[in-house]
Amino acid sequence: MTAARSLTTVAELVDAGLIAETKRAETAAVAERYAVAVTPSLVSLMDATDPLDPIARQFLPDAAELVTLPEERADPIGDLAHSPVEGIVHRYPDRVLLKAVHVCPVYCRFCFRREMVGPEGLGTLSAKALDAAIAYIAERPEIWEVILTGGDPLVLSPRRLQAIMERLAAIPHVKIVRFHTRVPVVDPARIDAALVAALKASGKTTYVALHANHPREFTPEARAAIARIVESGLVMISQTVLLKGINDDADVLADLMRTFVENRIKPYYLHHPDLAPGTSHFRLTLAEGRTLVESLRGRVSGLCQPTYILDIPGGHGKVRADSRAVEEADNGCFRVRDFRGTTHVYPPEDGQA
Repeated sequence: MTAARSLTTVAELVDAGLIAETKRAETAAVAERYAVAVTPSLVSLMDATDPLDPIARQFLPDAAELVTLPEERADPIGDLAHSPVEGIVHRYPDRVLLKAVHVCPVYCRFCFRREMVGPEGLGTLSAKALDAAIAYIAERPEIWEVILTGGDPLVLSPRRLQAIMERLAAIPHVKIVRFHTRVPVVDPARIDAALVAALKASGKTTYVALHANHPREFTPEARAAIARIVESGLVMISQTVLLKGINDDADVLADLMRTFVENRIKPYYLHHPDLAPGTSHFRLTLAEGRTLVESLRGRVSGLCQPTYILDIPGGHGKVRADSRAVEEADNGCFRVRDFRGTTHVYPPEDGQA
């Protein structure tokens, strides 16, 4: 099955045979709340006859998204609490997120920024807001790394990406620029020579972090797009979300990590799913996740071992989910110690951080 352009409405998904007519109304209710977009590359990968298809489940709206649990929150990792100026998140001393855009080529159904991204989300930074964000970075010599995220920064044109990189190149204390993206696997044709060139800046080291959750995402076209990035001299790392029914299987996870490495991408983060609203059907427990990650030890090469990460709700930062900083407590909860030494309960009690 192929499509000429991205599908962005439930009617288009029904017409393409990806959603049953009988589910049109309930799925439309989801689409009214959360953005929908499925690229032609993904449409061609989906098996509409399989309700458990791991590609379809990541991107097709589902009525389960309308179920919100008490511990879920609109800003699960506290972006807004650490946003001193629009477009900047400054949670750790030596690095910032620069969110130049809040749209994506596709919308993952488990997205932790699902209340912020999409056509009705926070939008693209205005020229004035981008000026203020760049000024914030320039005025703080402790900022060593700038991470472009959003939204997906690679939806921007090469011209706009190059303009941002030129401005970062003029800031001496910024040494590392990192892009977080899904584009190479969901819209691989976009990764052309002009875009790759735009990711470079004089005096800076660029990393490209690719988000992929299942080995089937690595089509021949995706592998070719990744090769264009790597062979240009840029370094690639991975990020994956551990998702129930998609990759919560030791064999699938091992295959995914090997696929990253075979494509010259170093496995980096395996994220425990965040407490975004309407995403409970994707979440394993921390205990289940720890058991699964432990099963990778000895099963795959050390090159294929990601770091299992929990982003502590409320903006308290990341912690290794399989470390001594995360201890089992009562009633299925965990005590989690952040990088400042403060302890939190996970999942948060009564929706509190």
